[in-house]
Amino acid sequence: MFKAHRREFLDRMHDGDIALFQGAALATRNHDVEFPLRQQSSFWYLTGCHEADAALMLAKGVDGVEEETLFVLPRDPARETWVGRRLGPEGAMDQLDFDIAFNNDEFQAEVSEALAKCKRVWCQLGFNDELDAFLLDAIKSLRAKGRLGLAPPEQILDAGSIVHELRVFKSAEELDLMRKASAISAEAHMLAMAQCRPGMMEYELEALLHYTFRRHGCNDAGWAYPSIVAAGDNANILHYNTNHMAMNDGDMVLIDAGGEYQCYAADITRTFPVNGKFSPAQRDIYEVVLAAQIDAIDAVRAGNEFHFAHDVSIAKLCDGLHQLGVLKCGVEEAIATEAHKQWTIHNTSHYIGLDVHDCGISRADGKSRLLEPGMVLTVEPGLYFPANDDSVPAELRGTGVRIEDDIHVTGGVPENLTAATPKTLADVEEACSAERIAPPTLDTAEIH
Repeated sequence: MFKAHRREFLDRMHDGDIALFQGAALATRNHDVEFPLRQQSSFWYLTGCHEADAALMLAKGVDGVEEETLFVLPRDPARETWVGRRLGPEGAMDQLDFDIAFNNDEFQAEVSEALAKCKRVWCQLGFNDELDAFLLDAIKSLRAKGRLGLAPPEQILDAGSIVHELRVFKSAEELDLMRKASAISAEAHMLAMAQCRPGMMEYELEALLHYTFRRHGCNDAGWAYPSIVAAGDNANILHYNTNHMAMNDGDMVLIDAGGEYQCYAADITRTFPVNGKFSPAQRDIYEVVLAAQIDAIDAVRAGNEFHFAHDVSIAKLCDGLHQLGVLKCGVEEAIATEAHKQWTIHNTSHYIGLDVHDCGISRADGKSRLLEPGMVLTVEPGLYFPANDDSVPAELRGTGVRIEDDIHVTGGVPENLTAATPKTLADVEEACSAERIAPPTLDTAEIH
């Protein structure tokens, strides 16, 4: 898969081009403790290399320069005793399908030689300060050697313009990884539904989610983004993730959480009653959001504009807001005046893949992009009624509902990667009453 991605990038290069990519470095969390490494997404896309401080050079038609060269940390038995085994150049060639690899301390020398021979350089300037400084210094040095017949590259081009566009379209292998992330995430949401009880803390459900992610092989911390477990009025904070409040009888809880499997993300939101049964007002709000989501998912078809699903969703939400007595005007007037925006707030879709908010343009030249097979995007309408919003009926206040799935654009009917997660009223209530095994409780006498 990774070699095919490199080939696709090389196919878009011209003869005489090189492309440089820098992987992620370790970051200090506190004192001598480091955060777990999460590889830079585009670097992972091209290499499958999980180690820190790695780099990649691609070259096309550059005399004496290999097409694909990976630079990795050197083998160091003493250091590896403390921090774990490294690939080393030989391991990189054997395990990652590279014809040539070097220790990363040889990167500057090898690239300097290639820069003296190439016409153009592809690089993501602004991503790595050290790489930027080296590249600019090397070009300056070559300019000073014109009398020796050396010349710097004629252009520096943005590598992101190629790799980000490639990442928009998922291969069959990538889609399988996303289906796996989605299946694990569905299990996590169902466990949270089954175990939720009035009086529990939001972080208890967060722990169940993360337990499920890691138990089924999701990488690093397990999650693709910090999980949102927002009960009651907290659901009206879109990126709430402190998850530190008690969940009360009569409230709903909004969970926005997804696992990350081999660096590919799932992104699922479900909203359900803490006590397992929707109240009449909660049913009314939920049905409006669900109807909007169902129609919007059906709009995620090849040939439709990227933002068409949002337009479909907003029209349906506006009709629902009118039925709920929130909007006094009709749908057309509400859309024209944006009277709905204080309760709808966010867009309906974003790309998803190696990043939960994945790269790729959705507009070009002022126009919404047309959807094509292989794209994957979320569909996530929501309605939000803060507790202090006295412009809405009292029974709606303090309630936020969002429903989100990950949708693969096919040549026909959209594929819902996260469809296993319950979302109809009946299915949600059934999931809340299900018997699903939770991790053991702490019964130690000292735990209070």
